[in-house]
Amino acid sequence: MKFSEMQYTRPDVEAIKQQYAEVLAALENAASAEEQIAAIDRYHKISGTVGTMGTLASIRHTIDTRDEFYDKENDFFDEQMPLLEEPDQKIGHAILASKFRAELEKKYGKLLFTNLEIRERSFKPEMVELMQQENKLASDYQKLYASAVVEFDGKKLPLPKLGPYQQSTDRSVRKAAYETGGKWFDSHREELDDIYDKLVHVRTEQGKMLGHENYIQLGYDRLGRNCYGPEKVADFREQIARDVVPIVAKVKKAQEKRLGVDKLMFWDDVMIFPDGNPKPQGTADDILAAGREMYHKLSPETSAFIDHMYENELLDVLSKEGKAPGGYCTSIYDYKSPFIFSNFNGTSGDVDVLTHEAGHAFEAFRAMGKGYIESQIWPTLEACEVHSMSMEFLTAPYHHLFFGDMTRKYELAHAEESLTFIPYGCMVDEFQYIMYTQPGLTPEQRNGVWLDLEKKYRPWTDFGDLPFYGRGAGWQRQTHIYGSPLYYIDYCMAQTVAFQFWMASLTDREDAWKRYLALTDRGGTATFEDLVHGAGLKVPYDPGCMKEVGEAVGKWLDENRLG
Repeated sequence: MKFSEMQYTRPDVEAIKQQYAEVLAALENAASAEEQIAAIDRYHKISGTVGTMGTLASIRHTIDTRDEFYDKENDFFDEQMPLLEEPDQKIGHAILASKFRAELEKKYGKLLFTNLEIRERSFKPEMVELMQQENKLASDYQKLYASAVVEFDGKKLPLPKLGPYQQSTDRSVRKAAYETGGKWFDSHREELDDIYDKLVHVRTEQGKMLGHENYIQLGYDRLGRNCYGPEKVADFREQIARDVVPIVAKVKKAQEKRLGVDKLMFWDDVMIFPDGNPKPQGTADDILAAGREMYHKLSPETSAFIDHMYENELLDVLSKEGKAPGGYCTSIYDYKSPFIFSNFNGTSGDVDVLTHEAGHAFEAFRAMGKGYIESQIWPTLEACEVHSMSMEFLTAPYHHLFFGDMTRKYELAHAEESLTFIPYGCMVDEFQYIMYTQPGLTPEQRNGVWLDLEKKYRPWTDFGDLPFYGRGAGWQRQTHIYGSPLYYIDYCMAQTVAFQFWMASLTDREDAWKRYLALTDRGGTATFEDLVHGAGLKVPYDPGCMKEVGEAVGKWLDENRLG
């Protein structure tokens, strides 16, 4: 079904509570495993429909944050969905207490129970009001960011439209574009500081309600992390600081030489080539047409997937006023359809949407097609990012459809940027770890922490006289810090797995694709560690993993250096 034809109806929360009560009674009074399985399937059908309505409202709200109807519906979900946490938890508790657990594990897998245990320890009814406050604050940030319009080059532009200017061959234009974007953030400094301070405190209070010292463990539990904790993530970050940052420093020195500048400045950072970064050729429609051709050629599985996406209007990728920033992929459960949202801006990032976000969508398409219950469509988030980041590299044989004679430049730029990203992502994660272990920091102290972490993870960065970035407030541009706490490290870990898939594909592309397809087809039925090891790859926090991966990618870059 086309996205425009998908029907939205506001859920009746009281009716859903009654339905959940009926499911709970059926679970508690069941005389057989079959009766409990029927009750669990009913529960997932109900929750799937609730999730579908929430997803439709969210998508349509982000497409146009000025739409009054969906703005109100988005507020409704922020306010009302926490009210379903308690009946949800009771159902989860009943499943965990089942005397037919062995039969249920055979039907749904043991991981379902592990995830339910994590969910059960993540909520108390007393938290509902705080959860509502948190949702509202995150939405306030999103709406504020989406409202941003700046004057530049004689035009009024939403912030994403500054992207091409930030990659201009004219160094002064690049700097001016960063200054202009920074001024908008500076002009909303107090509001941005206030929203984040309130988010930190409202999340910390929820963590303490559950008996934790701070928010960290609750944050990990909410992300469903079921095979590692903060200690392994800290080990991973230290591997990056020790073994990858020096390799990236060499990449940055080569970039400095390639650009012919005395000193690489912050506004040069994304400028890979002096004559301009590779850009996709043609219009947005041309890029979308090339994407369809690429997936038709890649495999029979991706051919069926991309036809479903295009024929059912399941992409909204053009930037426009009122549209929320960033990009995402989500799934519309009742319609067995993924959805891709982005803001094309005329840079290579437009192509990345058709590889990265489409990697997410491909996994969801496959998983929903296999009939998994709602909670097993997606694995944990770092595993989801493996799907997307690996797809960026596994589609490499077809990148010429977008870039023509600039393909080699794109491949080098993409590899450099992917490696360079990992230290940045670790910086975002360690910043958040410090914020939630020291919730009483002032805005100025938070900015000071960010600047200290810049020295650890990006020692080559020089902000010059840029006020917003120079005072350490650049983290406020990172939407995940406000809306998806502790999430960003998932990209870093996934990138290391994607690099391994890439290296495998350079040796045997057919085998690499088969292993990738097998990983995606397991959906959310296995842990991150099981998925990665099952594909014959190393988990990022395995001892020595990052040294091995960093050296392999660094060698490829040395051998394929241009200029």
